[in-house]
Amino acid sequence: MDDVSAILLAVLVGGVLAALVRLPPLLGFLAAGFVLYPLGVQAPPALGTIADLGVTVLLFGVGLKVDLRALVRREVWLTSSVHALVSTGITAGLLGLLAVLGVGLAAEGGLRSWLLIGFALSFSSTVFVVKVLEERGATQTLTGRLAIGVLVVQDLLAVVFLAVAEGTVPSPWALLLVLLIPAAPLLRRVLVRLGHDEMLPLYGIVLALVPGYALFSALGVKGDLGALLLGVLLAGQPRSAELAKSLFSIKDLLLVGFFVSIGLAGLPTGGELVIAAALLLVLPVQALVFVVLFYLARLRRRTAVFTSTVLTNFSEFGLIVAVALPDDLLDPGWAAPLAAAVAASFVLPSLIGDRPDRLVDLLRRWLPDRPDERLHPDDRPLDLGDAQAVVLGMGRVGYAAHRRLTEEYRLRAIGIEADGLRVADLAADGVHVIEGDATDPRLWEELELHHVELVLLAMPAHDANLATLTRLRAHGFEGTVAAVTQFDDDLAEVLTGGADIGLQLYEGAGAELADRAVGRLPPTQA
Repeated sequence: MDDVSAILLAVLVGGVLAALVRLPPLLGFLAAGFVLYPLGVQAPPALGTIADLGVTVLLFGVGLKVDLRALVRREVWLTSSVHALVSTGITAGLLGLLAVLGVGLAAEGGLRSWLLIGFALSFSSTVFVVKVLEERGATQTLTGRLAIGVLVVQDLLAVVFLAVAEGTVPSPWALLLVLLIPAAPLLRRVLVRLGHDEMLPLYGIVLALVPGYALFSALGVKGDLGALLLGVLLAGQPRSAELAKSLFSIKDLLLVGFFVSIGLAGLPTGGELVIAAALLLVLPVQALVFVVLFYLARLRRRTAVFTSTVLTNFSEFGLIVAVALPDDLLDPGWAAPLAAAVAASFVLPSLIGDRPDRLVDLLRRWLPDRPDERLHPDDRPLDLGDAQAVVLGMGRVGYAAHRRLTEEYRLRAIGIEADGLRVADLAADGVHVIEGDATDPRLWEELELHHVELVLLAMPAHDANLATLTRLRAHGFEGTVAAVTQFDDDLAEVLTGGADIGLQLYEGAGAELADRAVGRLPPTQA
């Protein structure tokens, strides 16, 4: 079997095995690389290109969801900056301790190399974090928006760092990149005129790779940042969400190359594994620093903890530093222990499971609850008023259900939606909707539900609907719960889990289509 065939088979088996034990498939891809390396399988040259393409398209997709106003908020830029400084100092101190103990590379380096490693490991992995958020359907929740904002600020810091450390500066022609800003309306008009076929994802890929990656790289600016900024130029355009969705499968396939290539980079020696294991001790400290900083920004304890756990991993930027910096700045031997630490940092958060909620309770003594008026405006408890029906998830399905409940059945209905931009759009159209995260256990502890007769679960992620159903019943809600699902097995699961009514999405679409068609028939035929 040739190397390419072995890699394809291994990543498929690894992904399936990871899914069977309810872990993200990307961990299976990582494991596949580590298993193949000692078997002598070599990464083909194209694998690196595929990995780079995946990261570039991913960052373009991230840009499509970025709200620039969020980046200038204190809880984003100040948290990112302070965390980078504190984390750098902690990691450098740990490496200094290892040097005193005479441990390998740490003992051979000095303060400068310790600080370089510390700064490189102070960042979170954009690839991993966005993948986790997408799998949870949480990219537009408050946690998702905070995490993505932090990632963007970290990417900007990385660009400045590499430029200074490598002693390179962008080309003077790079100033012309500002012309992309007045070109944005043209790019948006082209997007509006595209259909819903293959031209839509093709347009996104070309923008990410040509005026994004290639143009920025040619002018001495980090190409990944270019892809991100091109996405930002289209963010907020009505079809930007559709464009991001059209790139979803393509991006996921390309990112398989990224994760398996980490494992194929090689296995560390015993001494390097010791350093990697020691570096992992920094992760819980980094998480705690994030929690404290978010809490000081007036976020609720749960929001601070959940956002922090999402961001608690090492970035692939650590590998870039080990490879890109000159040998006189950093020993290239750091590549192996850093690769092991980065890979392990992806595994550990996936093993946490439901422990973030337990951590929220454990921190109650040191981070007490605040009065509602002292909380961040985006993180205050919800008020359902006198609503009789609650619709969780105000996408197309939830919106249609909300309209039917209010217009035809004359119920007092309210929608709860995690996407702040979606909430603003619906509220502007007069829809009774509020922003909130239905997966938050505290939400159901605080809400008054005695006047609510119906809860409709219409969130895009099945796991979120199922978890919310469980919490509703656990808190004694005796009203009717209805749920919509995309697949038949999901429908069976929600009905078993306590839903009174369930509807498979396409079955419901067919019935609605028939109702509308019959409604257009002449009275004698109808």
